Amino acid sequence: MKIAIYGGTFDPIHHGHLILAREAVEKLGLDRLIFVPNTISPHKLARQSASPAARLAMVRAAIEGEGSFAVDDLEIQRGGPSYAIDTVEVLQARHSAAEWFYLIGGDNIAALHTWKRFEELQRLAQFVVFTRPGDSASHAYPVIQRQIEISATEIRERVAKGLSIRYLVPEPVREIIARENLYQESTH
Repeated sequence: MKIAIYGGTFDPIHHGHLILAREAVEKLGLDRLIFVPNTISPHKLARQSASPAARLAMVRAAIEGEGSFAVDDLEIQRGGPSYAIDTVEVLQARHSAAEWFYLIGGDNIAALHTWKRFEELQRLAQFVVFTRPGDSASHAYPVIQRQIEISATEIRERVAKGLSIRYLVPEPVREIIARENLYQESTH
């Protein structure tokens, strides 16, 4: 069994995340891709975001009906900063015979060596890097090229300005953002 972990704030999850996830499933021949929303990213400690519960609800709504996608709230249940090694160890204990992949953005490459217990993490899961068009690969990890450029920051800013986010996020996610009055204040 081949399983990938796609962690992040997903603040909010959007079509760019979902397109990359589908591409990873197809290119890597994954049996399952697990979205793992974090409570607090150790790399984004100062940033305000929607509550973990709201972000989890958005991920669940976005992937509903996708057979190869799953969501796990283990980092939210754990609370505090989320470290990849802790998550990988928990998920590996549940599926010990699986081959594991850990999906990361190309912007993480420069600091990857600073991640908690990096060498051990690298032995437990194969990193796969999501890159943007024009990125030059200065690493040996497999790459999945982003096909569409959508940013969660842009979505939050559009909501704060009262602009439409239709076509940027799945409709159930847009409904949660509206119902919960998320991102009403500027992110700056």
